[in-house]
Amino acid sequence: MYTAKSNKHVVFRVLNTGACLFLLLCLSGFIQAQQSQPMVISLTEAVGSTLMSNPALRAEGHLLRAQEARILQTSIKPAPELMVMVENVLGSGENDLLRGTQTTLSVAWILERGVRESRVAAESATLDLLTIDRDVSRLDAAAETARLYLDCLALQTEMQNAVDAIEQAAATVTAVGIRVDAGAVPAAELARARAELARRELLREDIEHETLAAYHRLAAQWGLVTPDFASVSGEVMVLPQVQAFPDLQARLNQNPDITRFLSQQRLYEAQLRLAQDSRKAPWRVSAGVRQIESTGDHAFVFDASVPLTRAGSNRGRLEEARANLARTEAEEEAERVHVGTELYVIYLELQHYMEVAAALRDTIIPLHETALADTQNAFEQGRYSYQELFTVQGELLNARKDLVDVSVQAHRRMIEIERFTGLSIEENQP
Repeated sequence: MYTAKSNKHVVFRVLNTGACLFLLLCLSGFIQAQQSQPMVISLTEAVGSTLMSNPALRAEGHLLRAQEARILQTSIKPAPELMVMVENVLGSGENDLLRGTQTTLSVAWILERGVRESRVAAESATLDLLTIDRDVSRLDAAAETARLYLDCLALQTEMQNAVDAIEQAAATVTAVGIRVDAGAVPAAELARARAELARRELLREDIEHETLAAYHRLAAQWGLVTPDFASVSGEVMVLPQVQAFPDLQARLNQNPDITRFLSQQRLYEAQLRLAQDSRKAPWRVSAGVRQIESTGDHAFVFDASVPLTRAGSNRGRLEEARANLARTEAEEEAERVHVGTELYVIYLELQHYMEVAAALRDTIIPLHETALADTQNAFEQGRYSYQELFTVQGELLNARKDLVDVSVQAHRRMIEIERFTGLSIEENQP
């Protein structure tokens, strides 16, 4: 029999259970709502995902580990050799059977005379070069991700402009319809306005398809077939911050392509030292103990083997290493001239696109917007025809598209400058 107190406990437990179920249902609904919301990815996240999961970059990581294993193998010293030599066995006379046997037990070593150290240095220089190659590949992958991200951002902006154009065209259809009903203009103008609305809707659909394809190309940078995001963040018409050209020029030494030439030089220098040391053929020495069965005596033995090599036997490799070293120095100088020139040209182009973007944003587009407002008022009052209204609308749409295009070109030039100077890819992007 339950008491009143126990009844209260039962009710309390039931209420607690109901509250927990309610909270679980609320939490489940919140999680589903969060999952249903479109995921927006930033440029920093896109570049980070690329550097972490790009399949080609992962392959280069395995290549580095393989080179590290080669260094480890090259650094291993030759193992000593244990040798047993038995002489004067099964002879005749005093040396019949085993009475004249002499047994020698010895240990032999290979004296490499610095060759192994030179091989390790050459393999280590190769690892440095592969590391630079990996860094170049990472920078290239980050730059390509930034370009693809910029494509997505530009298409999103074009999509918004297309939606605005559709709204504008729909309003024009309504305005023309009113004038047609009033008998102020022929019905043909309404048909033209409706055709323009349909054309702009088709353009929006085209942009939608292009945007979806751009998302897939971006997601492929970190190894995905299906994008794990629904849009990208940023404003393409927010222009990058640009340093003065002398400051950018001073950073050219951080260009990974030039750094690679320096690593290539170190590799050839190591190969030259290896070729020089390879002229020193390894020596072989051994020491041991000999037992003479006939007398029961013991004796120490020592042996040395010194190969006889010709002085010019390695001359071809030496000349090859010297030629490679000289070639790399010349190529580095040529690369510095090329990179410096390209940086200046790209910097001029960036300045030009930023000036054009500023003129479009601050002067040309506001003037077109004013002209469109005046033309719409005149059209509603019957002073302008549909053709005049259509022309002014097209001029404004073209100016807005031009602003998107030149903003994209400015950001593309900034990506190339970052690639040349080693600046942060995502730092100055939209």
